[in-house]
Amino acid sequence: MRRELKYIASSIVMLAVMVGCVKNDIPQRVEKVEILSLEAEGLLSPAVISVNDHSVALALEETTDIRRVEINSVTISEGAATSVQFPGSFDLRHPLYFDITKNGYKWEWSIAAEQFIERYFLVEGQIGESDVDAEHHIATAFVPMDHDLKNVVVTAMKFGPKDITTYSVAAEELTDFAGSTRSVTIKYHDDISETWTLRVVPTDVEVEFKGVDAWAKRIWLYAEGRSGAELGFQYRKAGDEAWIMVEDVTVSGGNFSACVEGLDTLTEYEVVAFSGESFTEVVKVTTEDIFELANAGFEEWSTNEGVIYPYAAGDVPFWATGNDGAALASTTITEPVEDTHPGSEGKYAASLQSKKAALMGIGKFAAGNLFLGEFGGLVGMDGLVNFGRPCTARPVALRGWVKYNCGTIDELGKTPSARPDLKMGDSDEGQILVAVGNWTAEEYGGSAECPVVVNTKDESTFFNKSGKSVIGVGEMILTESTDGWMEFTLPLEYVSTSEVPTHIIIVFTGSRFGDYFTGSTHSLMLVDDIELVY
Repeated sequence: MRRELKYIASSIVMLAVMVGCVKNDIPQRVEKVEILSLEAEGLLSPAVISVNDHSVALALEETTDIRRVEINSVTISEGAATSVQFPGSFDLRHPLYFDITKNGYKWEWSIAAEQFIERYFLVEGQIGESDVDAEHHIATAFVPMDHDLKNVVVTAMKFGPKDITTYSVAAEELTDFAGSTRSVTIKYHDDISETWTLRVVPTDVEVEFKGVDAWAKRIWLYAEGRSGAELGFQYRKAGDEAWIMVEDVTVSGGNFSACVEGLDTLTEYEVVAFSGESFTEVVKVTTEDIFELANAGFEEWSTNEGVIYPYAAGDVPFWATGNDGAALASTTITEPVEDTHPGSEGKYAASLQSKKAALMGIGKFAAGNLFLGEFGGLVGMDGLVNFGRPCTARPVALRGWVKYNCGTIDELGKTPSARPDLKMGDSDEGQILVAVGNWTAEEYGGSAECPVVVNTKDESTFFNKSGKSVIGVGEMILTESTDGWMEFTLPLEYVSTSEVPTHIIIVFTGSRFGDYFTGSTHSLMLVDDIELVY
């Protein structure tokens, strides 16, 4: 997401930094060299190159021999050289470190590989999920106390890479686990051999909760029970007598889960899980409150010293735009318009117009934008934009209305790294982005109010929507004009239902590549009546 936020940030500050372009006493920078591309065999997805970290991350297929990864080609900046010769075969069980040099300067880079091998050990009638210890080659399945250990049915097992692993004993031959463990030797890649210890352990736990996560209007339920038994959940509002059966339960072996929707906020509920005739103890949880967006209809605007702001005079700022920077060139890129969506009870919508503005004869492209946060000011000739507002709620979607005129690219400053094929005459792209996460001011350089600081000249501050602090995120890319106003619902995808966010980020822009001074001066996005869905 850092890259997405940078698209907005540069448009916000680029007009501001133009005021410092009259005289430039800054020493010339050392030319930066980098890896432009890397091709290798046996990858799950293209190599991920981080210019900030001077690193390349490779995701390997499980059948790839990580000890002998074939790197077919590495393309680097023109005139540079590497201390390691490519192409070649490399052992990537540990990162490969090397230098890139040019004109007497040296940069250390690394190539690291990650490989996930799916492993499982499943038996008929087991309780919950098996424990597979890949480091020590031990797999344990749990069964009820009355399970016949002399007649265990192993329904599936897998401990090595798919299709290339051989087993010394077939699953159907592993039946007697009474008083002992069983061993299986696997072989793959011709010279790798592992001996696995298999255990079937009785447990007196028939069913138990693994997680109960209460949001504003829903509760996520996770439990383990006896495989093959009837598995499910019941719930009720605290104080009610009747239990309600939860529908749409997802079952995978002895694991089962569900989501109860349509609940009341700030209300206590009781839940139980069952496996056959066995029930857990009652668990009590209280749903959260919702978080509502201020000025979500964009009816409130004010003007201060010629700059238009998306909030009423005297109100606490909530939304922000690039108008602070644009005002230095007597330009406004975001403002109210009397063009609202059908059925709107309001008078105004927000207009985000991409423009080319000039200051002292210097013309630069600026994308129309609107976001949660604030303009952070200038550091020398570099600009700071602070993103985010406090929010501990977990919405499932962002809903609203958008009207977009998608222009063709008529300003091509630099080629976007995400779209190296982009050229003049191509369609511009609009963007809507929403995310919740637990960003901190200490780690991301901002304040408790707006924790995420993007410095448009420092790539290490760019936002990664797959970053460790992101809990839920949704993105919509508009590649063509809408037929008038269009209602949209943008769902958030969560990496965890248990983590609680600290802040929310929302961004709208008519030209998502504005950081490269690339886009269309004909791109116009109108936004109206947005809300968070719970």
